[in-house]
Amino acid sequence: MKNIYYQVLALIFLLTISFSCKKFLDIVPDNVATLDNAFANRTEAEKFLFTCYSYMPHNGQQDDDPSMFGTDELWQEANAAGYLNIPMGFQKIVDPYGDRWGKFFNAIRDCNIFLENIEKVPDMSESERRQWTAEVNVLKAYYNFYLVRMYGPIPLMKENVPINANASNIKKYRAPVDSCFGYIVQLLDNSMDNLPLSIKNPQNDLGRITLPIAMALKAEVRVYAASPLFNGNTQQNTLKGPDGEFLFNQTFSLDKWDSAVVACKRAIDICGKAGFSMYRFQPSLTESSLTDTIKTQLTIRNSVTQRWNSGVIWANSQVNSGALQAYVSTWWDPEFLNGNTVTGHLSPPLKIAEMFYSEHGVPITEDKTWNYNDRYHLQVAGDSDQLYIRKGHVGAHMNFDREPRFYADLGFDGGVWYGQGEYNDQDPQSLFYLEGLAKQRNGYGKIGMGTVTGYFVKKLVHYQNVIGDGSNYSITGYPFPLIRVTDLYLMYAESLNEFKGPDTEAFQYLDSVRVRAGIPTVKQAWDQYSTNSSEYTSQVGLRKIIHQERLIELAFEGKRFWDLRRWKEATTEINKPITSWDLQQTVPAAYYRPVTVYNTKFSSRDYFWPIAESTLDLNTNLQQNLGW
Repeated sequence: MKNIYYQVLALIFLLTISFSCKKFLDIVPDNVATLDNAFANRTEAEKFLFTCYSYMPHNGQQDDDPSMFGTDELWQEANAAGYLNIPMGFQKIVDPYGDRWGKFFNAIRDCNIFLENIEKVPDMSESERRQWTAEVNVLKAYYNFYLVRMYGPIPLMKENVPINANASNIKKYRAPVDSCFGYIVQLLDNSMDNLPLSIKNPQNDLGRITLPIAMALKAEVRVYAASPLFNGNTQQNTLKGPDGEFLFNQTFSLDKWDSAVVACKRAIDICGKAGFSMYRFQPSLTESSLTDTIKTQLTIRNSVTQRWNSGVIWANSQVNSGALQAYVSTWWDPEFLNGNTVTGHLSPPLKIAEMFYSEHGVPITEDKTWNYNDRYHLQVAGDSDQLYIRKGHVGAHMNFDREPRFYADLGFDGGVWYGQGEYNDQDPQSLFYLEGLAKQRNGYGKIGMGTVTGYFVKKLVHYQNVIGDGSNYSITGYPFPLIRVTDLYLMYAESLNEFKGPDTEAFQYLDSVRVRAGIPTVKQAWDQYSTNSSEYTSQVGLRKIIHQERLIELAFEGKRFWDLRRWKEATTEINKPITSWDLQQTVPAAYYRPVTVYNTKFSSRDYFWPIAESTLDLNTNLQQNLGW
């Protein structure tokens, strides 16, 4: 037993990490951790299985998700610090913000321990043993994948290191990214035959790994491996292994996009077989008279906030969305303005509001009928606007005549917020709406609360939530989604276009996402309304369209952070300043003027995290990422 104990210590030294505060191993009287107890029977082994799950990142949590709160998609007061330091340009090599090196190598270590010992458990069936082994292989693949996304090349720890290993095996070098991706895919492939198509006991097991999850994750891995950040990235040409081998391949490979096409299509087929499909809101008997406008908005909102809906392939059941909903929501009921449960301090900047299409499904910079140069000019809401903007409200043209996802995703001054117990859309004037000018109920002046840009995130707030007095806030919680069907469809469309240019099947999957969101197909929209009507006929043009479609469809889900990096577009997008409306103004003419909140910073070094200085000191064979 002590030999196993020392193996664990050697492994810690290998990866230059330390144990977390959470102790997953039982301690026997002589204070020596033993694995015999952990795998003595099925019950104890299941605890260790859940230990392997426990490292899953808490997506959507402000203190554990840099992809949501360390990007330019949501902003807050600059003095809030935390992950906001990343886009502010304050990342560092001493205790880096959002560092996951130690956590996920701890996770890989425990996955290895599980895989090395699960055969010892006497009282479980072979089929269950194989399933648990497959689940842990997928988790191990995911933790490796997360590390590669963050740091690029990593040391591959395929098994735990014995104590008698020589120094070259203990102090591991970083493996080339192609080797990393290959190993991740191998782990996933080895798991496929032993995973269930669906969860048999939804009450207890939702969130556990299934075959659709493994296939969708493999598709995502293949897409990343084919993307510019990892496929022929010559900017990383000075990062080499001990034998002079490039850690980033230096030649673009079209075959990687071919592999992504195959992986995405197989994942789509398996997910379809398992019953997954793009979610569409199904009204109850009491909601049967809802207008198509509100139904479309609820289709978009509930795609995220409806628990375990048909469009969510993978979600983390450990994550409680209650705090997230409070951080992005605001008061909209004038009867309850003295509550303390919502803050609304996580705010989309103006550039995110501008990112959404016009009502015709094309960029507002290209719509022949939408005057982009007048987007800050004032306009009065009329009868045709009243399910989107309060009738008679005076606001900026930018908030008018936009696509359904704009109104489903964003709250803003004068914008209708469907919910809070008011559901009669046959009488639009009865629906709640926001008042965002200074000193109004949702505007500047509430101490420590409120938007810092003029926009709120409606998409992440369940429409049946009800805010009351004091701390009375009725929340419909949901597990935060990791992979949705629309995400998979758009990855497939992207892969097809990258592999062979504009393709009938690429348009089929791209258009299916658009039509569900209430906008025309690409061809219909561009032919009729775009100033660049032939854009979709070229690979470069369709690439631009697909990228924008992903940024819109998956907004506020943590995807923008990674997509901008893998496309190598972050240096352009994140360096655009964070702007807001002039929030301290009390009249529309003064309020609707853009104000620079912060000039974000992103340089080429920021595509990857720095490896902590302390980690490099302990393992001198590790190279720091370029620029750090």
